[in-house]
Amino acid sequence: MIGARDWVEGASVDDAIPERWPDSRVWLVAADEIDEHLVARTVEELFAAAAAVRVDAADAHVLQWQQAFRNFGVKPRVARSSVDALLRRIGSERGLPRIGPMVDLYNAVSVLHRVPIGGEDLDQYEGFPRLLLASGDEPFPTTDHGDTIVEHPDPGEPVWADDEGVTCRRWNWRQTTRTAIGPTTRRIGFIIDSLDAPGHDGARAAADRLASFLPNAHRRVIGDDHR
Repeated sequence: MIGARDWVEGASVDDAIPERWPDSRVWLVAADEIDEHLVARTVEELFAAAAAVRVDAADAHVLQWQQAFRNFGVKPRVARSSVDALLRRIGSERGLPRIGPMVDLYNAVSVLHRVPIGGEDLDQYEGFPRLLLASGDEPFPTTDHGDTIVEHPDPGEPVWADDEGVTCRRWNWRQTTRTAIGPTTRRIGFIIDSLDAPGHDGARAAADRLASFLPNAHRRVIGDDHR
């Protein structure tokens, strides 16, 4: 079992990512313990604030991710970054989804700071997180109408992966069911992707906010060495 500190310190980004997207950066926040009481007291307020966000179709952060997806061959009508999808939910009758306290927490933080965020159950994770361009052979366990299936990414698609396979397809579009946060999750890791150069203010603020809910949180940013 890899501890939160090692999970953060062992994370890596393949050189092909900053070569194609030089403005990309990654923040990681993880802990071996969740402050469930703090989350319970705060998540409703954060969620309400996120659900009331005014959605702007021309949001610069969303447009950056749409262009990045086009760069690897995916149009917005096919798939969207996670924050783009959440904002579209807010702007529709469906509204922001309610899933569970920790998922609701990071979805709300994602919306409030306009950055894609993924949450990982560290007890289900195998090895260290890696952002890379897929070969196309990597397994991606997911569900289809309630049935468990295994998909594979497209060759050249940016994916997050561990030693078992893909943990998130199309950079930050859809997470595998294998490492998804659930009711029994007690050790947690967050991955915050950003294209918001030069300051990446949204990602920094999101990392600060998420870390405030994790006792003894471990943090790291990847990408500054590619400036």
